[in-house]
Amino acid sequence: MTRFLSLLVAVVCAVAVSSASAAQAAVSKNTPEAAAISFYTWFIQHDSDQTYPLREPDIDRYVAKDTVARLRNDYAHAGPPNGVDYFLKVQDYDSRDWLAHMHVQRALMLGDVAIVPVSFGSQNPVHVLVFMKRLDAHWKIIKIDDTWEYR
Repeated sequence: MTRFLSLLVAVVCAVAVSSASAAQAAVSKNTPEAAAISFYTWFIQHDSDQTYPLREPDIDRYVAKDTVARLRNDYAHAGPPNGVDYFLKVQDYDSRDWLAHMHVQRALMLGDVAIVPVSFGSQNPVHVLVFMKRLDAHWKIIKIDDTWEYR
């Protein structure tokens, strides 16, 4: 019986490691979903009162150059669109909570554009739609939209 139990534990551990490796491989692929996770993880970790990720050169790894240029111009002349952060669609947020409770759903493909629904937060989640295109062999953000009702 002890031998059977040991074998069972070994099989369960092997399956768990295999499943974790498969999940890791799925996220590490060059998919719109993986790109969205990578961007928002980077963005939230670099967003502070002292710095803003839109000013960082690394933003070009995640966001199309034309989009970055338009946003930098908008922020320089009029501040953030609608008075909220363009990428998050809020003024304030709990970065720890949002990093721990980021949910990305499967992308919807419309031609060469991927639309990735992303949700943040454990309470009163915020939802955004991330529009991406494959540029220079990488998925890059071309637009972010909110899910607010029309006002």
